[in-house]
Amino acid sequence: MRRTSLKKEEFKQDTRYTLTAKDENGKMRPMNVYIMRLHPDAMIVRMTDKDGSLTKLAYENVVKIVAEKEVPEQNRYYIPDAVLAESNWKDRNTLEHYSSSPHMGK
Repeated sequence: MRRTSLKKEEFKQDTRYTLTAKDENGKMRPMNVYIMRLHPDAMIVRMTDKDGSLTKLAYENVVKIVAEKEVPEQNRYYIPDAVLAESNWKDRNTLEHYSSSPHMGK
């Protein structure tokens, strides 16, 4: 079975996804993410099944969308645009940054 990577157009910001993606060793892994920002070659995601860190995930590493759920505006995570800017992620793969939805009382 031949696996192909997905493209930017197949993803939406402020949406939760369960994905199958290649890890740093090339092995297929399940991944739960919240997409914060879509850039031309990669997306900035919050890892919802791990430590909640922001991570740069290349589209070419995603091989399958298992589930997709758009997040209502009142439950969305808020991060300043400057933190999510493409220029901040040129030499970075992860970033520890706390955020929560005001609706959730945090």
